[in-house]
Amino acid sequence: MKLFDSNLIIYSASDQYEFLRGIISEADSCVSSITKVEALGYHKLPALDKDYFETLFATINVIPLTETVIDKAVELRQQKRMSLGDCLIAATALLNGLELYTRNTDDFTHIDGLTVINPFPES
Repeated sequence: MKLFDSNLIIYSASDQYEFLRGIISEADSCVSSITKVEALGYHKLPALDKDYFETLFATINVIPLTETVIDKAVELRQQKRMSLGDCLIAATALLNGLELYTRNTDDFTHIDGLTVINPFPES
């Protein structure tokens, strides 16, 4: 199964990155509840993007935060400086045996046991 990082969900709202929509819509796709906060929580979110994200989050599997995920995120953050969102998303992927799809692979490659995939074609 695939867990999508927030950056890919946000990119997918743009017609420029429409190819992501096909990957995200596959049955084995999911996101962390943190991604929902990061995508919908932007205070200047355009109405069209808001509608797109709300539809997406109504149809994709959203994995909630648990104490186990929070504990794992703390452990990851103690090992190396990471953003709060990144460590929670990485912990969600690790604990659920999910591949993490992101464009920011360098943010996650140091994490043992985490499979990180960049779906963007090489430039």
